[in-house]
Amino acid sequence: MTWRLLFAPRFIPFTLALSVMAVGLGLLGADFNSPWSVAIFLMGAAFTLLGLHDLTQTRHAVLRNYPISAHLRFLLEAIRPEMRQYFFEDEKHGMPFGRDKRAVVYQRAKMQLDKRPFGTTYDVYADGFEWLNHSLSPKPLADTNFRLQIGGPDCAHPYMASVFNISAMSFGALSPNAIHALNEGARKGGFAHDTGEGGFSPYHRAGGGDIIWELGSGYFGARHADGTFSPERFAQTAAHEQIKMIELKLSQGAKPGHGGVLPGAKVTEEIAQTRGVSVGEDCISPSKHPAFSTPLEMMHFIAELRRLSGGKPVGFKLCVGHEWEFLAVCKAMVATGIYPDFIVVDGKEGGTGAAPLEFMDHLGKPLREGLSFVHNALIGIGARERIRLGASGKIATAFDIARAFALGADWCNSARGFMFALGCIQSQSCHTDKCPTGVATQDRIRQRALVVPDKAQRVANFHHATLEALAELTAAAGLDHPSGFKASYISRRISQSEVVTLADLYPTLRKSELLSGATDPRFAKAWDMADENSFAPRDV
Repeated sequence: MTWRLLFAPRFIPFTLALSVMAVGLGLLGADFNSPWSVAIFLMGAAFTLLGLHDLTQTRHAVLRNYPISAHLRFLLEAIRPEMRQYFFEDEKHGMPFGRDKRAVVYQRAKMQLDKRPFGTTYDVYADGFEWLNHSLSPKPLADTNFRLQIGGPDCAHPYMASVFNISAMSFGALSPNAIHALNEGARKGGFAHDTGEGGFSPYHRAGGGDIIWELGSGYFGARHADGTFSPERFAQTAAHEQIKMIELKLSQGAKPGHGGVLPGAKVTEEIAQTRGVSVGEDCISPSKHPAFSTPLEMMHFIAELRRLSGGKPVGFKLCVGHEWEFLAVCKAMVATGIYPDFIVVDGKEGGTGAAPLEFMDHLGKPLREGLSFVHNALIGIGARERIRLGASGKIATAFDIARAFALGADWCNSARGFMFALGCIQSQSCHTDKCPTGVATQDRIRQRALVVPDKAQRVANFHHATLEALAELTAAAGLDHPSGFKASYISRRISQSEVVTLADLYPTLRKSELLSGATDPRFAKAWDMADENSFAPRDV
């Protein structure tokens, strides 16, 4: 701790405690027998010792950043079951993630009991309520180490991935300690960590965990000085043994069609070196990739990335927008014979960082619609078996994973779930550089609150406990592996008197149906509009 901490507003209670102790000590010197002097000194000393304990303990990041005062938060948490209607908002009134899900993540990360009494808190007769249909002949509890191979026939080094991994969050958006803890947790738990578009940093390397290197339109870590793609720098970084897959980011759920911006004030020497940009200058990624301009060119770029990486799995991530554009990419796959090894579908409800309100609320397809569409499009061109599908978008629980599998996913990524495991309290100050738990800040004083060994273990705990819950759901449904979940296994209430399954809401195309002439009204017009030579639609 530096002396500058004592003058920060959040340290005022600790500074006051020191002052009270000093005043009491002075009064004792003047009149040792005065009971008031003794009382003032003891009160100041007690709060000072409490503050010192808060600053040096490693379990609670909030206490390290807000000594003494943060105990009020824990007091309110302790009485929350009785007082939640007075002190806590719920998801319907503006909180971006449900309280129950946050509580489950915290409990699992801390290896606490996550069972609940007195039944569900949901209104099971409300429109939109969903449930998993179980089997009357459940299977024995499955092995929780669910894995899958990612890498098609053109891939020389396929990757055996966990079905649950850390979604894209960049160094720069997250603190060095947060990145280090996430990656060390991934190493401990045997799962993968997506870098986000901010590049492969020293803190990813320090953790030693498996890496999915995301390459955005700014080509950070693989660019020339003018921002264009550098094959040499890409090949040099992609050769690192930690990097298991390359993910080309076309768009992201929180702000599809919007380039990322890291203000120059946050571009430190470390960030500049990792991204290949200048210190102190705004770090801006374009809204689209300059390396290609048509679906055909995109396929050839993917093939080049696979070659430059030495044959590692290469795929792309997108939030689905215009349907004809993704179908144009599908036509380009067929025309070139070049297929990505995987595709990650990001729902518009996803995103842990800041974005314009209109983008967050009303741009892009939600995960279920986007995932079902991509899954069916790949079936329609006969390519589903060779391309793995990842899914991300407010996924934090085993049921979220099961539902994504039922709609076509092969694995799931989570961002906010793992942020909660790090200690994020959803203060919604990610963009201010004043994160109270040290997760989303480059402030060295604030980020010291996040103690890497403790939080890395919580990350691994959350992954392990979530897969245990997934194994229980899988066995209860009569399955051996979550890949067996089908859309017919999930039911949804659409009115007080009507229930349908996800199979009714998201019907499946026949294999290669698009190639033989699309007749399904969900695809027919968009397929006709799709042009592998352009992202613009054909006139039909």
